[in-house]
Amino acid sequence: MGNNCVHAKISKDGFFSSFWWSRSPDMITYEKKESSFQASSTEKEPEGLDSVPNKPPEMAKIESKPSDVKGTEQVIIIVKDEMKDARVVKPEDVINITVDLKPAQMMGPEKAGNAVKERGKPAEPANPRKPHNVKRMATAGLQVDSVLKTKTGHLKEHYNLGEKLGHGQFGTTFLCIEKGTGKKYACKSIAKRKLLTDEDVEDVRREIQIMHHLSGHPNVISIKGAYEDAVAIHVVMELCTGGELFDRIVKRGHYSERQAAELARTIVGVVEACHSLGVMHRDLKPENFLFVNEEEDSPLKTIDFGLSMFFKPGQIFDDIVGSPYYVAPEVLRKRYGPEADIWSAGVIIYILLSGVPPFWGESEEEIFDEVLHGDIDFELDPWPKISQGAKDLVRRMLVRDPKKRLTAHEVLCHPWVQIDGVAPDKPLDSAIFTRLTQFSAMNKLKKMAIRVIAESLSEEEIAGLKEMFKMIDTDNSGQITFDELKIGLKKFGANLNESEIHDLMKAADIDNSGTIDYGEFVAAMLHANKIEKEDYLFAAFSYFDKDGSGYITADELQKACEEFGIEDVHLEEMIQEADQDNDGRIDYNEFVAMMHKGNADLGKKRLPNNFNIAYREAMVAC
Repeated sequence: MGNNCVHAKISKDGFFSSFWWSRSPDMITYEKKESSFQASSTEKEPEGLDSVPNKPPEMAKIESKPSDVKGTEQVIIIVKDEMKDARVVKPEDVINITVDLKPAQMMGPEKAGNAVKERGKPAEPANPRKPHNVKRMATAGLQVDSVLKTKTGHLKEHYNLGEKLGHGQFGTTFLCIEKGTGKKYACKSIAKRKLLTDEDVEDVRREIQIMHHLSGHPNVISIKGAYEDAVAIHVVMELCTGGELFDRIVKRGHYSERQAAELARTIVGVVEACHSLGVMHRDLKPENFLFVNEEEDSPLKTIDFGLSMFFKPGQIFDDIVGSPYYVAPEVLRKRYGPEADIWSAGVIIYILLSGVPPFWGESEEEIFDEVLHGDIDFELDPWPKISQGAKDLVRRMLVRDPKKRLTAHEVLCHPWVQIDGVAPDKPLDSAIFTRLTQFSAMNKLKKMAIRVIAESLSEEEIAGLKEMFKMIDTDNSGQITFDELKIGLKKFGANLNESEIHDLMKAADIDNSGTIDYGEFVAAMLHANKIEKEDYLFAAFSYFDKDGSGYITADELQKACEEFGIEDVHLEEMIQEADQDNDGRIDYNEFVAMMHKGNADLGKKRLPNNFNIAYREAMVAC
């Protein structure tokens, strides 16, 4: 849940400026609502939240109105949290607060139904009356036992917080410095009191899960860790100091075609990677891409997965989310899938080339009407000077029928996007197939070590893999059978023969039970960046080094194999694969070298009859 720019101030002449429309609960607005404390009929109707304001929203004035309850002097305040981008405000987001303005002898707040009554202290005539504090009801973020659903250490045990870097809808981002190494990171602290609903809590939880799931991609912001205390969630992540892509567009006006094509490759490459892992971003826009540094050729990183969702092939979504200029027409029609990300990327490319959005309006209603029915303008400057290749790509990414829209891979193969005229050789394989294939190439000890690492990971780190497991384990038995694996791979567009599927099955089935259990699946699917973390490696080595001697011996390896239910093992061969000095045992350095070996080449190995899996094909198959 990051900084979502709901409406950038844009004219047909380009980006003038932008303002942030905060979802902060401190921003109070009125809504007419029938109740025992009916608002006066002379009061003005509030401006519709679906309209786009011409300036940042101002704090609303609170007007007192006597209540109908005898013996009290009260006002009723309707507090409505602002909508999340294009989301519709739900009834549960509206909070009624009744404030007693009459001095009373009783002290402290009293709860009555959905309202919170706060009684003030007796007034002191000698002093001017102090402003009354309005206390909000306990929010979902404060009521839930744990947002992360796991015990974490305390942030300040590991990091020192520095200067404030920015402020978003739910929290504040600070510079933080790791105490042990002095390395600089960004820490986004999300106040629990601002998580008003269960949906807000789930959004934060899912965002962290998705960041872990995508961890390791060079153009996705990397998460270092997440911490929770009584008042906030703290997400420590990679520090990017180069500013937003949005700001660079504003500064430049627009990019050259060559520069725009390079950025397009990065943006659509991220989309392809997300879709191959079963993740739909749902809020792609220039504000959600950061440059690592201020250099002209700085790497670009995707951020803010607060609206992202896990999806299954063929799954249809109906909730309206996103940002006005970038939202796909099928999202507005409440029937969409991952193709909506391609539309948003196409809008970004149009803006990179021209400095203005393809669908423009003075209000959200006008913008949405243009998104649904408007024509793409290739007539106004600078489009007459832009190549036909660029126009062709944008036109095919902004096809309103999602089935006819280009896939991420097809965008990357488009001549205008290709690097020196050479297209990528194939779409990204489904992560399930690719990682099972990688796992099959590992030796037995490495597979066992990865299983140990997998069992030590927190829930949010493996939540994405859990979703993938459930996708294949159709009978919810906790075991993936050969038939389920066969059907699951076919659903993702695979065309493997049975012997190849048996090879994958055997590779992941560490204990030779004939099925793949959840732990085995997670181990097989772990990304190399988790396998190579020093603390995980040391914990895995310690599991095998039972006596703490600093060596893994044949006897200790035999005992570990028995614990894993592995029979008919060749201990000497297992040791030789890691024993570099041939002393018949494995020290820690040899163990680490074995765990790192081949990781750089992961993804290059393929089964003899390999295949291409794209989620587009999978959706057709479903």
